[in-house]
Amino acid sequence: MDYSRRHFVRTLFVASQATLLGRLVPTHLYGDESAPAALNFVVIGDWGRQGRPDQKQVADQMALAARDSGAKFVISVGDNFYENGVKSIDDDHWQKSFEEVYAAPSLQVPWYTILGNHDYHGNCDIQIEYGKTHPRWVMPARYYNKVQQIDASSTVEFFYIDTSPMVKAYLKTEHPEHPDLRDHVISQDVPAQLQWFERALAASHADWKIVIGHHPVYSGGGAHGDQPELIERVLPLLHKYKVAAYFCGHDHDLQHLKEGAVNFFVSGGGSEHRPDHETPRTQFVRPSSGFMAVSLTKEKMQVRLIDNLGSLLYTTTVPDLGSAVNSG
Repeated sequence: MDYSRRHFVRTLFVASQATLLGRLVPTHLYGDESAPAALNFVVIGDWGRQGRPDQKQVADQMALAARDSGAKFVISVGDNFYENGVKSIDDDHWQKSFEEVYAAPSLQVPWYTILGNHDYHGNCDIQIEYGKTHPRWVMPARYYNKVQQIDASSTVEFFYIDTSPMVKAYLKTEHPEHPDLRDHVISQDVPAQLQWFERALAASHADWKIVIGHHPVYSGGGAHGDQPELIERVLPLLHKYKVAAYFCGHDHDLQHLKEGAVNFFVSGGGSEHRPDHETPRTQFVRPSSGFMAVSLTKEKMQVRLIDNLGSLLYTTTVPDLGSAVNSG
């Protein structure tokens, strides 16, 4: 290839990259312009595939969303590293699937993370340890809670739970898809976690309560769908303590479902997508890679579902349930 052709190809590549990175969906798609004091954050799940095309595309769009909304943090709903979690602090996944992919300045904010079933194939304790020397990675325990200030007078409390040990299929001696999972989940004390979860919900005085898990409670995902164990053990607590929203992943798509006053958001399109379908609870479903951008005020929560190319697929507004919680 002669110089002139090389120069043309290089110029075309640089121009196309500049167009991609500069192509900015209007800011109102990412943040609530009517609420400049909103607490903004993004939610992603099922992402760690060493930068494969969809993962990198989603990361680029997340960076734009975080930049233009002023996102304070990222929430990862699990399956952080495919296919088999991480083995050590020096595992290549940390650089190739996390640090190098989400390198944009706007994503150098706290990542509140939980474990997914694929993380349980590896060493889950390593993911907790990583946060002790890398402050962006926040996973103080397998389950935990965190209060965030919305404004001077209102708060939201996030409850990060560990759902894999709740799934009975993973306890089978020879699970066809997860033959090594039993040894990793059987040691976890599910009743103790559920007791902690209910105590924490009951003790909360936040204006908003939001729960983060890996597995869906309800889902129209073709690969997994509803999770009976969570319907039995988690759903009653969401209703009892007036939780406004449950964010999860596991099914590789973007969904909004609703049961009573609880909104269910599936954000599992961090690096690939799979077929899905509507259910009686479906408000929106799309087999698409992507993420969610959230703007939260004391009065409302706006959730925007954005695909890997930056297209706004769906927007919904969740009303405040805090006054009902605090007066009940």
